[in-house]
Amino acid sequence: MDAPNARNRPPTRPQYSTPPPPARLALRPPSFPPGPVCGAWWPRSNDLEAELPGLAAAFATEKGRVTRITSHRETWSAAPHSLRVPGHTVRAAWLVSGCDPYSIRLFSHNLRRWDLLVIPPDTVDATAARLMTAASDPMNHLTASALVEAERRRLPESGAAD
Repeated sequence: MDAPNARNRPPTRPQYSTPPPPARLALRPPSFPPGPVCGAWWPRSNDLEAELPGLAAAFATEKGRVTRITSHRETWSAAPHSLRVPGHTVRAAWLVSGCDPYSIRLFSHNLRRWDLLVIPPDTVDATAARLMTAASDPMNHLTASALVEAERRRLPESGAAD
């Protein structure tokens, strides 16, 4: 699993003949103190305009309507300042430093925020499942990048996670 770097690759936009499938999202139950991430999201592509509507819909069911996001610029193929999701527009801020490249921060209408581990779209199923479980564990106190690094160390050098 290489660090996200959308500059070196074109967007991998999924082709849907029907509405996109539900977001692959795992959220941790409420806990105190909260951890550095509150769960994980495994998008199917690096095209945030295509992926955010599914995430926003799934997230709204659990936590509230997403109104803003912040993410690392290099994670996604494009960096629009506003993104359409069903029923409203989500404003976006893009950072190149001070932001974990494996995370996305969601803000809701009730002024709460949640940080999610973003699992690279090309991650193999078993690795993604372990990362989603770890990120949504209430006992987790690792950042998004630390979770990815722990998974890298767990795997043999053969590159089985890529």
